[in-house]
Amino acid sequence: MNQPNIDLSIVMPCLNEEATIAACIRSAKEGIKTTGLTGEIVVVDNGSNDKSVEIAKSLGAKVVYEPQKGYGNAYKKGFEEACGKYLIMGDSDNTYDFSKLKPFIDKLKKGADVVMGSRLKGKVMPGAMPILHQYFGTPFLAALLNLFFRTGISDPNCGMRGLTKDAFNKMKLQSGGMEFASEMIDNARRERLQIVEVPINYYPREGESKLRTFHDGWRHLRFMLVNSPTYLFIVPGIILLVIGLFLLLTILPGPFRFGKFSLDIHFMVLGSALAILGTQIISIGLFAKCYAYIEGAGFPDDFITAFTKYFSLERGIYTGGIIFLIGFIINLYILIKWLGAGMGALAEVRTSLFALTLVIIGLQIVFSSFFISILLLKKGKE
Repeated sequence: MNQPNIDLSIVMPCLNEEATIAACIRSAKEGIKTTGLTGEIVVVDNGSNDKSVEIAKSLGAKVVYEPQKGYGNAYKKGFEEACGKYLIMGDSDNTYDFSKLKPFIDKLKKGADVVMGSRLKGKVMPGAMPILHQYFGTPFLAALLNLFFRTGISDPNCGMRGLTKDAFNKMKLQSGGMEFASEMIDNARRERLQIVEVPINYYPREGESKLRTFHDGWRHLRFMLVNSPTYLFIVPGIILLVIGLFLLLTILPGPFRFGKFSLDIHFMVLGSALAILGTQIISIGLFAKCYAYIEGAGFPDDFITAFTKYFSLERGIYTGGIIFLIGFIINLYILIKWLGAGMGALAEVRTSLFALTLVIIGLQIVFSSFFISILLLKKGKE
């Protein structure tokens, strides 16, 4: 239960940080003074076997314990135990200056729900961030995050952030590892919370880093992909479908030649495979979107409103049925032509492959429409 005399809680996860925890706590105390608020410092021990806990307690910090290892697990425990209306999070390795809290608190007081520190808009001190992270990893993840979720965040991996306790409760965070940082941004977006940034300085850490570059980077990337069916499935599916249909239609009349190069039946087979695969991937993306809707995840209402404006089971059946019928008629024509030729040799490989592709795609659309309709029935949209 929140205590009314606590306005601000500074939450620090801690795993064997005896070399830096004291400096962080002292810095945090200075930061609380600059805000004019009553505050507390919450240190979340995540399995330390050094003197971190003893040091934290001796300096008056509130120590809570989270036995389940993980960046996200530690923060969730700390936020749950925090008593303040405002929460500031930051690592206990002395890479962030907790004495500079006022910009965060000022933004929160003005109505922001989440305040992101931005190292890239501030200053990264020499040796604080590996070149791979500063110029490649962080900008790359930021670009993907903004493409997938349209957040406008410049530094999604920054660990110093401010948020309200109410925002934390609304976000319902689940991730236990480093992807917790990305989940916070995505869930804040989903809940239509106001996210703003403030520039901060980033300092070299003291002691051994817990960060695993590729492992932790992959966890961030994986989280973004599985939470964005549009870019994981639908966009790649459309690209494959368009390329496949282009190859099919280009080579259907005969070999396509440009200069010394020639595209023939083998590329037509490739086009058929890409078109079929693209259709299937698009279907999976639509299944995922509908599933997210019935589970209440993301911003599905906007998608479903637009989707159901054009989609119905009957339209899906008609569309798939027409494509199937065109392919079937072409195959029937080939069969009749073969019978008329005395069932001998018949050079209709291109036409037959094109027709077969249409038959398969048509059936995929029909059965996918039934499955989508079943999903939407749960929400009364069909």
